Amino acid sequence: MASVDVTVRGAGAFGLSVAWVCAQAGARVRVVDPFGPGAGSSGGIVGALAPHVPENWNPKKAFQLESLLLADSFWAGVEAAGGVSAGYGRLGRLQPIMDDNGLALAKARAIGAEQLWQGCAVWEVIEAGQAGAFAPSSPTGLLVRDTLSGRMHPRRACAALVAALTAIGAEITTEAPDEGAVVWATGWRGLLDLNEAFGRKVGDGVKGQAVLLRHEAHEAPQLFVGGLHIVPHADGTVAIGSTSERDFDDPTGVDEQADSLIERAWQALPALHGAEVIQRWAGVRPRAKSRAPLLGAWPGRAGHFIANGGFKIGFGMAPKVAQVMADLVLDGRDAIPDGFRVDELLA
Repeated sequence: MASVDVTVRGAGAFGLSVAWVCAQAGARVRVVDPFGPGAGSSGGIVGALAPHVPENWNPKKAFQLESLLLADSFWAGVEAAGGVSAGYGRLGRLQPIMDDNGLALAKARAIGAEQLWQGCAVWEVIEAGQAGAFAPSSPTGLLVRDTLSGRMHPRRACAALVAALTAIGAEITTEAPDEGAVVWATGWRGLLDLNEAFGRKVGDGVKGQAVLLRHEAHEAPQLFVGGLHIVPHADGTVAIGSTSERDFDDPTGVDEQADSLIERAWQALPALHGAEVIQRWAGVRPRAKSRAPLLGAWPGRAGHFIANGGFKIGFGMAPKVAQVMADLVLDGRDAIPDGFRVDELLA
């Protein structure tokens, strides 16, 4: 008889979250990662849990909405079990409106959010003066504010999940054989292995660089300015990210691109000028070919499952990914939406 019911390979956002929900359901769980928890991109510093725009609705956006709405209870449960905070907070997001076309689009999306976000959050246009000191520069004097976006600190979130899993008896180790059902949540290198296993490209890695500043704004919303994320954390830091690099030689090396993030952040929010740089970080995020998470049973490999491809939205998707994967692995209930399925990508 196997000593565990579920082996999860990979201790990042998806792996730890799937393990947590399986363990909560009563399964005996072991997480195996030779590099330790949060060793890949899930051990990063940005943590922007932000929704896709409320227009051109599709299964991916609906799934992400459900996951963001689950985040409150998910992270509260993790913290209650293990006593370690992930730094989670649903504090919203601000974006500058650059011109009249941007204003018209923002107003249309406000109507879309009213129709699609189930009355749980709003997308609205506000005067920049309403936003307080931690607000981006805006040429129109107007901002988009949404109340669905949240934040957490990825590295702390991994530590919180480890503490919660340990508290309820799950095992976390660097090496162990496969036992029970096996969930492969092995990040970008795992996607490269899947390319080889399936004989076709299903995903790859995209490198990102980010910077952490010391600046106290823990109750402020995150900012999104011209593709730049500025995320205040609960610990008195602000994360700035990130770049997207398809070609790279050093997966964790930082260079002048990290410094360019700081300069862009100063332009977007002059209050950050002169803030101490605590850390420059780089890592590779797993990007599935479909750009949606890659979920489901491993075709032709009974008892094995795949949960990968979180890319930039891994932690935002993690609560719902964990829920549907636990249902599939433990009970055979398949609620994976179209566009996410492993067998669909291979068809």
